[in-house]
Amino acid sequence: MVKVKPFAAIRPPKAIVEEVAARPYDVLNSQEAKAEAGEKSLLHITKPEIDFDPIIDEHSQPAYDKAVENLKEWMNKGWLVKDQKECYYVYAQTMDGRTQYGIVLCAHVDDYLTGKIKKHELTRKDKEEDRMIHVRIQNANVEPVFFAYPDNDEINAIVAKYTANAPEYDFVAPDDGFGHHFWVIDQDADIARITEIFSQIPAFYVADGHHRTAAAALVGEEKRRQNPNHQGDEEYNYFMSVVFPESHLKIIDYNRVVKDLNGLSKEEFIAALGEDFEVKEMGTEIYTPAALHNFAMYIDGKWYSLTAKEGKYDDNDPIGVLDVTICSNLIFDKLLDIKDLRTSKRIDFVGGIRGLGELSRRVDSGEMVAAFALYPVSMRQLINIADTGNIMPPKTTWFEPKLRSGLAIHKLEK
Repeated sequence: MVKVKPFAAIRPPKAIVEEVAARPYDVLNSQEAKAEAGEKSLLHITKPEIDFDPIIDEHSQPAYDKAVENLKEWMNKGWLVKDQKECYYVYAQTMDGRTQYGIVLCAHVDDYLTGKIKKHELTRKDKEEDRMIHVRIQNANVEPVFFAYPDNDEINAIVAKYTANAPEYDFVAPDDGFGHHFWVIDQDADIARITEIFSQIPAFYVADGHHRTAAAALVGEEKRRQNPNHQGDEEYNYFMSVVFPESHLKIIDYNRVVKDLNGLSKEEFIAALGEDFEVKEMGTEIYTPAALHNFAMYIDGKWYSLTAKEGKYDDNDPIGVLDVTICSNLIFDKLLDIKDLRTSKRIDFVGGIRGLGELSRRVDSGEMVAAFALYPVSMRQLINIADTGNIMPPKTTWFEPKLRSGLAIHKLEK
């Protein structure tokens, strides 16, 4: 059962929230961030290297020092203000007419260390350490992590009670066109009840932000070791998360493009695919995968449907059933000799948010020789994998919309 608590968020005044809130640090590079950041943007805190001309190394001490300086300055100027009371918050996002409602809360470090916060991806030590530096220097979770939890009718009812009122924040972000909406859950009875309900929920599932989650939990663990008077109720035992009911979340496709056919001609490659797939030419119009185990391939100006043949995959294996596994085993490994998707320079990955037209563009430009579109993983598949202690292959899930940064910050001390 998971342990959560409310917290007094540091957040922007309503009048300037659109100027402060920003895209998360990992979806744009330093040059893009510099171009995008207005005077009050949180990017000056999450990507402080942009405040130097020319832009400096984001991993350098001057960049870290600037991040700390900027957070203090934003608070001194009143661009970020700490709430007087510990609250929960509702954060809703709207994309393509669909709205998902999450709760901003603090999750417990122990739940990560004991596996109650379940992950489906491997993390890299170097990336964990990079994120840990940011948590350490700010003594804060500046950006949230993104979890799913099993649907709960009573939590939905409490959320609905607050979202029936005018939101604290309500805006459409100009860079992605998504709606962002925010309410404060400030009634004591509701706060106590939310804490109680989550104590009966067995697990959280990391949706997006595995490295941020690891970093936040590991810094909390580190602070315990460093505090000779550790009691267990300190703020550093918790880290900021946005948790969504699993039914609200939609994973979109995460597609692949390859640079060569491993010495095969197009005709030889298509013939070889026929051993494991039913191959059907679909013409020049974009073809979208229709179901699990059906793939779209674009090569030499034409789209093809590839349907994996019975017996070529294992529907009873939570990893073997995934289309990324089938694609990796039967196409990339078997035919193209691409063994490690994490390190190979012959393959690239394209988030489905860019559309399938991006796949044909990359091939038609001559940069790539073939593209493969996959049917998206379901939340149920993700949860089955996390529950069985398995790890998904790299680049399996793409969540959209991303959480906006700057709507709430959690300090690791009262």
